[in-house]
Amino acid sequence: MAGLPEGILPENRCGRSALNFFAGGRSGANKCLLKIKRCFMVLWVLRYGHRKFRDNRASMHVALVARAFGAEGIIFSGEKDGQLIARVKKVVKEWGGNFEAKYIEDWEKFVKEFKEKGGCFVHLTMYGKGLQESVEKLRDAGKDCIVMVGSQKVPPECYELADFNVSVTAQPHSEIAALAVFLDHYYGGEELAGRPEFSHGKKSKCV
Repeated sequence: MAGLPEGILPENRCGRSALNFFAGGRSGANKCLLKIKRCFMVLWVLRYGHRKFRDNRASMHVALVARAFGAEGIIFSGEKDGQLIARVKKVVKEWGGNFEAKYIEDWEKFVKEFKEKGGCFVHLTMYGKGLQESVEKLRDAGKDCIVMVGSQKVPPECYELADFNVSVTAQPHSEIAALAVFLDHYYGGEELAGRPEFSHGKKSKCV
């Protein structure tokens, strides 16, 4: 695929995620400061090395976590899987929101171009630096982000390209769990505050 998927490059704009997730939760000066600080921080998740049959379920769960915890969308690399993207879009149609799912063939080219445009590349790995320290620095950077979670073993280029190699506990566990914990820390819990709305969904979300 030539170039980048439309709508992913940093554009110095207020992202959907930053606006929606401040409807509830904190109030007063802290809320205002957080909103201003994160106004331009749009976040996408990059799923590296998807394998069409072996990773079908896990990659879907990565997408579900990315959507539920506030990411703008997910980008798959590896084997092209139209059915997987269709399933993600079906969830969005039924449960609401504007979450997007895209595919790129050359992840390295994509990341380099994203960084050249001023974006920040984050790699979740058990061999990275601590989550709390990294998230604070990431917030201070105030840049749009791509957060990569691997499927198969990632090449050294991932570590070299990353502005932040981030570890959640420095212990072996699920990349899905790591993504959920990272996003929750990144948004400071605001992605869950006030039961954020996913508009246009067909299914009821409350009992």
